Amino acid sequence: MSTAGSFFHEDSHPWLHKQVRDIASSGEGELTAIVHEKNGTRTVRVAHIRPASGIEWTTAADNLQLIP
Repeated sequence: MSTAGSFFHEDSHPWLHKQVRDIASSGEGELTAIVHEKNGTRTVRVAHIRPASGIEWTTAADNLQLIP
């Protein structure tokens, strides 16, 4: 049984709906959400990125770079 789950969505992140780069994958796209997820006793911030292809992926929020 998994204890992971989303419980808080950051609506006010300054980079929402802006172009970002995921430094882990070098992928680029629009930041659509940052969600706090609980995994056991840890809480992690997960970023959702949607590229032009429309196939969204997630990465750690700390992996983001704003594209000027």
